[in-house]
Amino acid sequence: MRRCAGIGNRSYMSDGVPTRFVNTLLRMVGDRGYDFSGILATAGLDFDPTDENAAGYRSQVSAMQYSRVYQQVLHLLQDESFGFAGSELTTPGAFRMMCYCIISCRNLGQAIQRAAEFYRTFFDERSQLYANFSEQYARVGYRTLDAAPARSGDARSAVANAYGLSLWHRFFGWLCGRPIALKRVDFSGAPPARLDKYERLFGCPLYFGQASDLLYFDSACLGWPLVHTEHSLRDFLNTAPYQLLIMDNHPGERSLSVQVKAMMGHDFSEGFPGFDTISRALGISAPTLRRRLKREGATFQQLKDEARCEAAVLWLDRPDLSINEVALQMGFTDPSAFHRSFKKWTGQTPGQFRASRRRRD
Repeated sequence: MRRCAGIGNRSYMSDGVPTRFVNTLLRMVGDRGYDFSGILATAGLDFDPTDENAAGYRSQVSAMQYSRVYQQVLHLLQDESFGFAGSELTTPGAFRMMCYCIISCRNLGQAIQRAAEFYRTFFDERSQLYANFSEQYARVGYRTLDAAPARSGDARSAVANAYGLSLWHRFFGWLCGRPIALKRVDFSGAPPARLDKYERLFGCPLYFGQASDLLYFDSACLGWPLVHTEHSLRDFLNTAPYQLLIMDNHPGERSLSVQVKAMMGHDFSEGFPGFDTISRALGISAPTLRRRLKREGATFQQLKDEARCEAAVLWLDRPDLSINEVALQMGFTDPSAFHRSFKKWTGQTPGQFRASRRRRD
């Protein structure tokens, strides 16, 4: 069996998330008069991300640490837009509401159009999503209201816009269960000092000093069906943006396998989607699905084990859940059965794995 992708080598947004993004979240809390020391402790951060001269300061934190901070800030401020719209958090629950509005769409193009309509309806221009489709390219991103050239002091805003574009790109891929190859990305700002980071993040030609911040991808992707349901969406929202930060975002040869695993999700407390259910959702017969998975070197059972292993890793990284609670979340009524399965997947017991993660963090 393949080693669980949740603990093996994987293509991350980066091996960590820049600490400055944590700093932005904490400033939102601090500006409202809250003490964020408890947030840092729960996230497992032993330094002050708002002070680059603090003892033990690191330029990056893990994806899970960032997500822990993010979820706590969302809970505290009752805001759930993941920094997507206009690179700023918008009103309470906006992104969650938008997700439920688009999850029933037939394909990606319809979902993007509905998302853009949602932001046009409820928010001003700075928080709107711009979408323009042509026969060759789909263009999605932010309009630039101020046409004046970017100044050197706008570096923080430019980084935030790049981060927001990257999350939208990953979110679109998550909706379809497979990564989307970008043709180009436009930025309204000037080139950053570390251009190589942008190149690794987007994997395509980058253009600066443009009229808007836009993603370009092949219009054929707009016809891709959405593979998720309200159930898997709830799973996504409960841990976001963790799944976006760790997802493999570069198109590969196992596209159908990636779609099947995406449809499995991470929350198995209400059961596991069956093979026939997934084949019907993909619009192909069960025998055809088996043949195509075999061509990609996979079986449904292998993908099921990988999905369960990755889900177990995700839930074990939640310090607020006991191992028995994780077992229930995984659909195991007998905790000892979960222990045996997890050791088979990873070579460690859940307790050993959790202890090793704490030491690493």
